[in-house]
Amino acid sequence: MSLLSRLFGGGGKPQTEPESYKGFAIFAEPIKEAAGFRVSARIEKEVGGETLTHTLIRADVCTDPEQAKEISTAKAKQMIDERGERLFD
Repeated sequence: MSLLSRLFGGGGKPQTEPESYKGFAIFAEPIKEAAGFRVSARIEKEVGGETLTHTLIRADVCTDPEQAKEISTAKAKQMIDERGERLFD
């Protein structure tokens, strides 16, 4: 894949279906690494017609991609519970 296609959206990460939680959308997007899958999620919320985004990346690595997705979602929910909309400050 060419550099330009990667920069402009050709064949990037596959889109995941978001999970709705307390008005936020959680996209579990574990990052593939040599040791497995790093726990990572994108948290979004629409406020005043604008989509606000927070990217969560943890040090945790799992060998199973499904387990990494589950943990990513759980960590995102924990952050929402702890910080709410302050995630976007």
